[in-house]
Amino acid sequence: MNEMFSIAGKVTIITGAGGVLGGSIARSFIDAGAKVVALDIRQEQLDERIKELTVNGGEAIGIVGNVLDIESLENVAQKVIDQWGHIDILLNIAGGNTPKGTLAPDQPFFEMSIPEWEKVTNLNLNGTVYPSLVFSKVMAEQKSGVIINVSSMAAYSAITRVPGYSAAKTAVSNFTQWLASEMALKYGDGIRVNAIAPGFFIGDQNRAVLINPDGSLTDRSKKVIAKTPMGRFGDITELNGAVQFLCSPAASFITGVVLPVDGGFSAFSGV
Repeated sequence: MNEMFSIAGKVTIITGAGGVLGGSIARSFIDAGAKVVALDIRQEQLDERIKELTVNGGEAIGIVGNVLDIESLENVAQKVIDQWGHIDILLNIAGGNTPKGTLAPDQPFFEMSIPEWEKVTNLNLNGTVYPSLVFSKVMAEQKSGVIINVSSMAAYSAITRVPGYSAAKTAVSNFTQWLASEMALKYGDGIRVNAIAPGFFIGDQNRAVLINPDGSLTDRSKKVIAKTPMGRFGDITELNGAVQFLCSPAASFITGVVLPVDGGFSAFSGV
């Protein structure tokens, strides 16, 4: 049974690996015996991550790359092929919102920053599409591979103040279904594409809107908790198992799925 859930030896590219979520998943994949290619635009973040991942003998390499630059991604693909000969898994973790991409509580939509809208939608949507475009080509040639994208609760129903992030993540969910169908129809059942939809986790990008300076919950946080049957925020490590499962042979007949990992948020009406 354990072999069904194994990702040991799988060459895994993780975009945004220098960040909190990418780092958490990278550590869990190393612990599971995978070979990790940490991809990030920031060299200093990569250096720290690779030191962390390899300290106990894990197999990991760091490559500076830009998820919005096709040529950069093609260079990454070639380096990985040269190093390990194949690409088994792509985790499109790079993404997130920006402080200026979040409307203030009383700020009207008409004052939304267009440059921030474009920055957020470009990073989250194209930052998923472009790596998929480059690395799925390798998978198509192999007739095997797994791609995992990151959607959001914002793709399920309207969440105030984050218009660009919401629109982009909704598009990621749709793209996940589209690419899953495309790969299976044209290249067989060896290539699968799925996504996770995290609930609410406190991280660097959303801490200011969820936690007051004194450590108490903001009004927004109280609304989130009231809509979450489990009555708490998630821990970032609670995403790792879902990702590993979707990448493993145990999920061999699962493709085109967006899996909520949300403490019941998407299931609960609030009543």
